[in-house]
Amino acid sequence: MFIDSHCHLDKLKLDEFDGSIEQVIANAKQAGVQQMLCIGVTLEDFPSMRDLVTPYPEVAISCGVHPLYIGKHALVKEQLSEHVRDERVVAVGETGLDYFYDPDSKHVQQESFAYHIELANEVDKPLIIHTRDAREDTLGLLRDGHAEACGGVLHCFTESYEMARQAIDDLDFYISISGIASFRNASELRDVVKKLPLDRLLIETDSPWLAPVPHRGKQNQPAYVADVAKCVADIKGLTLAEVAETTTRNFFQLFKRVEPHQR
Repeated sequence: MFIDSHCHLDKLKLDEFDGSIEQVIANAKQAGVQQMLCIGVTLEDFPSMRDLVTPYPEVAISCGVHPLYIGKHALVKEQLSEHVRDERVVAVGETGLDYFYDPDSKHVQQESFAYHIELANEVDKPLIIHTRDAREDTLGLLRDGHAEACGGVLHCFTESYEMARQAIDDLDFYISISGIASFRNASELRDVVKKLPLDRLLIETDSPWLAPVPHRGKQNQPAYVADVAKCVADIKGLTLAEVAETTTRNFFQLFKRVEPHQR
């Protein structure tokens, strides 16, 4: 069994799935995906995302404001604070810093990120972190905010081994690997994955984006997390069963509020 620890089911183009999320869930189950975590990126979209997946007990949800949406979607602290207390919300995020795509909004991103960390500790739910070209500031804000208390994951990881190691050693964080690790030009990332301990890894699709080999060019979906697991297994010289079992155990250790769903 696999778990897709990071997907955006509300962003899928459902015309490819008979117009219904039902087919997406069915595809995932057929591929051996036991559970999914659907990630919130704006406060405006949170209610509709929650309603979309409510009928499916195998789908947990998070709530947060993505750093690249901060400029267009204001962070209303009271609203975020209310939403993360929703009993179905198991994590705070997606939050973090992205200086690659939006270097001009560093201060606003940092303010938002710091508040997410504070709130995650307040509600005792782990953080889901997006970080790109902001290694020192990401780790610095996590340390300053004592994020080790709530825990979290650096998702869709593409940064350095040193950053991952600091997140693991200093903050007790997990590192999530996406389909990017299977891309032809991702040899540096594969080197990082090879060195990281399996008991600190999660797997994800980040669907509908970043479909792994052999699905490049297609819309990504949670079913393809099995291919991410195979990629990790190949990189680390492990069996697929070892990767599936350990990443599943890691998921439930981090996201303690998720109830294991039996097929």
